[in-house]
Amino acid sequence: VQLQASGGGLVQAGGSLRLSCAASGLTFSDYDMGWFRQAPGKEREFVAAISWSGYSTYYADSVKGRFTISRDNAKKTVYLQMNSLKAEDTAVYYCAARSSPRSLRVAPLGYDYWGQGTEVTVSS
Repeated sequence: VQLQASGGGLVQAGGSLRLSCAASGLTFSDYDMGWFRQAPGKEREFVAAISWSGYSTYYADSVKGRFTISRDNAKKTVYLQMNSLKAEDTAVYYCAARSSPRSLRVAPLGYDYWGQGTEVTVSS
């Protein structure tokens, strides 16, 4: 299984970025997908999640209204559109795949597979 995250970079506060995560080696439509982030010196935290069908989405309060998660099962890709970026959004962003609907959606332990991360830096 491989999850390849991309799209990170340096952006000014108020700007936008779109992250992508391409999956291979798994039946993508069997998995809920999530995005997490980890800032230097901090624990990995939940950002957003989307159900296998794409019909249900979930967001951390800190990104609600600014970030949008989506997926394309035909392309085996999940996206994170990030708008109105703030300095506090600076982190390494990770995508993850979750097979069990009973596992915790907002906790890293609830996910089975992880991508390598893509770095987002927001300058103020």
